[in-house]
Amino acid sequence: MSRERIFIFGMGYTASAFARALGDRAEWIRGTTRAGDNGTRRFDGAVADPLIVGDIAEATALVVSVPPGEADPVLAHFADAIGAAPQLRWIAYLSTVGVYGNYAGAWVSERSTPHPATERARARLKAEREWTALAARKNVPLATLRLAGIYGPGRNAFVSLSEGRAHRVVKPGQVFNRIHVDDIAAAMIAALERHAAGIFNLADDLPAPPEDVIASAAKIMAVAAPPEVPFDKAELTPMARSFYAGNARIVNRKAKAELGLVLRYPTYREGLAVLWRDGNWKSSRF
Repeated sequence: MSRERIFIFGMGYTASAFARALGDRAEWIRGTTRAGDNGTRRFDGAVADPLIVGDIAEATALVVSVPPGEADPVLAHFADAIGAAPQLRWIAYLSTVGVYGNYAGAWVSERSTPHPATERARARLKAEREWTALAARKNVPLATLRLAGIYGPGRNAFVSLSEGRAHRVVKPGQVFNRIHVDDIAAAMIAALERHAAGIFNLADDLPAPPEDVIASAAKIMAVAAPPEVPFDKAELTPMARSFYAGNARIVNRKAKAELGLVLRYPTYREGLAVLWRDGNWKSSRF
């Protein structure tokens, strides 16, 4: 891989893992946070550091990890700068498997028609299409990475249990896929190395009911699992309840075949076991 100059919109949990894993293999990595701290540029969707435009002009690769609102904030502020970027060779847009919506637990692949079931998922799908159009006009490859539920150090069932926030909400037939943040980082590096184009599902090999993950973590911790609560009686925030609107088993074969992705944590069981064994489940590392 040639030494890329990478600009990241949204240096949060996942994008920071990617930057950390890539390390000094890049010529430089710059990015934004909402506050513009720790050496990042400020971009909160309204206020933008004026130096960002110059960074875009120098960048060879762009990673977008900022969720859309009513509009995509990156496109709203920087579409012209991205369109004019003279050295840009690749774009990655981090989306969500939530765009598939409710398939009643059936298997879905990148060829499946999205049926987003929430306003948040509909905004994601709209943003995907807008980034696809920009990349086509720019004539650069775009990798749209649809992520399953993200977990890893500092963001996992052990943390929820230890803080008393874990619930075993049971909705018959409901399943989710997950993916460890380190596996996302590895997939992103593989996509960057290939300047991959297209849609890729990044998910583990075992879609499972969410209550099973909590029970597994509780067993590892040697603590009592929370009691099961029927979905229609569960006290959930509107945001938490909205996650149950989608129900699909995610096929990840394309990422394995075209990106060469080998999952370090093919199921949540391996992921939880290693987090506990290594003792880093409390810390985000980033």
